[in-house]
Amino acid sequence: MDAKMRHEEARFDVELALSKLPDRKRGGWVTFPFIAGNLLFMGIAMGGANANLIVYLIQKFGMESIDAAQVSNIVNGCVNLTPIAGAIIADSYFGCFSIVAVASFIAFLGMVLFTLTTSLPSLRPHQCSKAATTVSCSGGGPSTSQIAVLYSALALMVIGGGGSRFTNATLGADQFNTARDQDVFFNWYFVVFYVSSIIGSTVIVYIEDNVGWGFGLGICAAVNAAAVVVFLIGRRFYRVTEVTGSPFTGLARVVVASVVKWGVDEEGAEYYYSSKLDGQGTPSQSFRFFNRAAIQVKGDTNPDGTVAKPWRLATVEQVEDLKALIKIFPLWSSSPLLSITIGIQLSMTILQALKMDRHIGGTFSIPPGSVSIGSLASVALTLPLLDRAVYPAFQRYMGRAPNPLQRIGAGHILNFIGMAGSALVERARLRSGPAHLTSVLWLLPPLVVTGVGEALHFPGQVGLYYQEFPEALRGTSTAMISLIVAIGFYMSTAVVGLVRRTTGWLPDNIDAGRVDKVYWMLAVVGMINFCYYVVCARLYKYQNKNKEEVGSEASDALST
Repeated sequence: MDAKMRHEEARFDVELALSKLPDRKRGGWVTFPFIAGNLLFMGIAMGGANANLIVYLIQKFGMESIDAAQVSNIVNGCVNLTPIAGAIIADSYFGCFSIVAVASFIAFLGMVLFTLTTSLPSLRPHQCSKAATTVSCSGGGPSTSQIAVLYSALALMVIGGGGSRFTNATLGADQFNTARDQDVFFNWYFVVFYVSSIIGSTVIVYIEDNVGWGFGLGICAAVNAAAVVVFLIGRRFYRVTEVTGSPFTGLARVVVASVVKWGVDEEGAEYYYSSKLDGQGTPSQSFRFFNRAAIQVKGDTNPDGTVAKPWRLATVEQVEDLKALIKIFPLWSSSPLLSITIGIQLSMTILQALKMDRHIGGTFSIPPGSVSIGSLASVALTLPLLDRAVYPAFQRYMGRAPNPLQRIGAGHILNFIGMAGSALVERARLRSGPAHLTSVLWLLPPLVVTGVGEALHFPGQVGLYYQEFPEALRGTSTAMISLIVAIGFYMSTAVVGLVRRTTGWLPDNIDAGRVDKVYWMLAVVGMINFCYYVVCARLYKYQNKNKEEVGSEASDALST
């Protein structure tokens, strides 16, 4: 009895000590299992539901194939748009921890409702054909209420799954004090992210196709619940960054104050209001128009030094923060096209797989929704290979590891090469005809090439934005890649719609179309976009060279 009491007292003392740890003693790698666990389980759940969404809409809701692909693109676009909203709210009001916890729970509610659409007959059309290319249902199409429930489930999944995705990455990076540890974290973050997508796109999709939709989606809901629990268990270890207000308000003040002080002469100005004693007395000479926002004139400040008119005076730091965003925008603008091509390739690949021989060894059949495994697996395998072999070899021959801009550029090249490869495969499939089905394995090489490109340009962009964005916008910086992907998926929907209206390349039966010409179009546009990126990269100057150098050292450290 005494031993038990001593054990309980010791456990209480440990918990009390952990609860009283100051923020500077929290964080570190002890938090990684909980953050990565949340990411892993959320990725499995969302991957299992999203990867097979096109097939589910065709088989269970009687949608036509192109319409189902369009819905899937919209869902994927929303999943990648909501992280921006989550990051803004986290940066401005509640912090990363609260956003990840709440978003994970919302995703769980959506997953439960989505499971009910297949488990309860009243929530879906009756007796739809099980053939993936057949869209007829004996009782007609889905009712308005059934569509409302379906879209409500998808909306909750989008808000929850998307809202937690890159806010989780910011929370993880905040646990470390050095750029070296942050780079290592981002590397493993993407490894876990893609591994979870692979599991969801293979194991869960196989269960949905061969055991039952209800059982497969039920597993997704259970795994999502585990993500919430694991994340909350690690709460005592997290270093939570204090939110000091919306940084976007400060940026808006710079614009307003610059306009208001249009006629103020910058020459001879001696006083600039700065919130930090960091030696930054005057703003830089680039985009000099905004410098007026930081000029103090009579009436801008109170006798005690506080700001009297917030919308007439901004800090030097806020002025420089806005300039940093303006300078990086051209680079950012070249990135959405990468996601447009990837989004179209993934949706068209599923439709191609439905028309190809998916059997391996005569018995096993690859589910159409699992074909994207080629891209996901290549990313997951390439990331460690790059950090432990390719980048160190590059450093030995070139004297330093490739910087983020070089990695992104290489990703651009592989992206349009992957589109050209998909065009060649589709042309060969059309020539073989329906009498001699082409093996679905021919779809994998282009997906692998595109996946290797993702392993280069996606982490490269996250690292670049995290280094170059203002410190107050760290959450938003990691979510910028998500905004790029969101724009890409939305634009891919628009591009597919435009192609359908103006050409005969994308009929409902793709055997009668020319998907290969769509791929060739994407390859040509990708080459033009790469040239634009090269111009932007050559003109760009790193805002913080020290961070860039530390990032290179981190890549070197990963190889040892």
